[in-house]
Amino acid sequence: MADEPVTKSSAVPHGRWSRLARLGSLAGGVAGNMLAEGARQFAQGKRPQMHQLLLTPANARRVADQLAQLRGAAMKVGQLLSMDAGELLPPELAEILSRLRADAIPMPMSQVVSALSTNWGDGWDRHFEQFSFTPMAAASIGQVHFGQRKDGRKVAVKIQYPGIRRSIDSDVDNVATLLRVSGLLPKSLDIKPLLDEAKKQLHDEADYRREGACMMQFGSLLADADEFMVPEMHDDLTTENILAMTRLDGLALESLSHLPQAERDRIVSQLFRLLFREIFEFRLIQTDPNFANYRYAAASQQLILLDFGATRAYPAAMVDSYRRLMSCATRNDRHGMNEAAVAIGYFQQDIKEGQRQAVLDIFALACEPLGHIGEYDFGRSDLGVRIRDAGMVLGMDRDFWHTPPADALFLHRKLGGLYLLAARLKARVNMQEVAGASGVNPNASSLDQI
Repeated sequence: MADEPVTKSSAVPHGRWSRLARLGSLAGGVAGNMLAEGARQFAQGKRPQMHQLLLTPANARRVADQLAQLRGAAMKVGQLLSMDAGELLPPELAEILSRLRADAIPMPMSQVVSALSTNWGDGWDRHFEQFSFTPMAAASIGQVHFGQRKDGRKVAVKIQYPGIRRSIDSDVDNVATLLRVSGLLPKSLDIKPLLDEAKKQLHDEADYRREGACMMQFGSLLADADEFMVPEMHDDLTTENILAMTRLDGLALESLSHLPQAERDRIVSQLFRLLFREIFEFRLIQTDPNFANYRYAAASQQLILLDFGATRAYPAAMVDSYRRLMSCATRNDRHGMNEAAVAIGYFQQDIKEGQRQAVLDIFALACEPLGHIGEYDFGRSDLGVRIRDAGMVLGMDRDFWHTPPADALFLHRKLGGLYLLAARLKARVNMQEVAGASGVNPNASSLDQI
């Protein structure tokens, strides 16, 4: 949970026409800024190109601010584009969209009260000794409030923004059209698979009963893991639009750079161990890599796991293919890597050999920490830069553009997010030990034996 309450607020527009009007206003504002900037540069004797007029700081701020105001699918599209296609976007747009991974603007008290009355009925406050109307966190589809029930239990209550579920499909399509028409996205970038997945994921995330069930399932699966804490759902207060759960307080992970090296190493090792269990033991993965989904309880030195809306079950065949892919990558077995990649769905039938080898090179890079003997120093590694550069080269080859299955994309996002966190905390992790101790194969000291 957030350490400080979120004080700035604005009402969430939830009617179809009010949301469309916001997007229309955004397009008009972008166009107006273009004209003003063009006139200014022409007055200075310059001959700016169209993309230079579009990608001004003023336009970029306007796009990010309006998407944050709309929340919901509009904000999620920006988040997905910034994380999944960021390296293919103009740097100015990628930087602005990355702002959408931070907190959204929360709704005001009047909308909060209306949402609670709609879901819990009049007199809903009978459940509480105390309820804070100031949100402690605000994200793309909901915001979190703290309260205390009559029996003394402290709770965190996630309230969905009104109208978000009904607006998902149209919001995603409208924002994509806006970004295309405005020129803020390269014409050659095929974002349809991302948009389709954004719709599906948002519909899943907007079902808070589903998320609560996933949270309880993870709590059961991790009952033997004392290093983790998972909130418990308060079933009597949970609806499709409200998720009530145990309040668990902790520190943001990215703020832990002051901890001793050994503690930072332990924290990151635990998160990688958890990911291996999710993939190979549970076949159930919380795929959202947002750092805010984790907190650190300093007193008990436990990791708090939050937000299970993006939980996905993985088919056994895909898990087995990833097991082979990782194992073969650590041995530099290119033939085995290729077979596993084909099984996962990476290659089109007409793929060129050079493109195939480029994809396998990226796989080998991504698995570098798993094949490293001893501790892998994420803080000193340039692995992220090398993967980014290889991805950019491949991404610019429009003959190759092919989106792998959604399950693969989300798994890669999760792994990439953990790599980023490990680098942020300058962690050193013996990935072979972590893999062997993860429950993938208790007798394995290396992924080669998985």
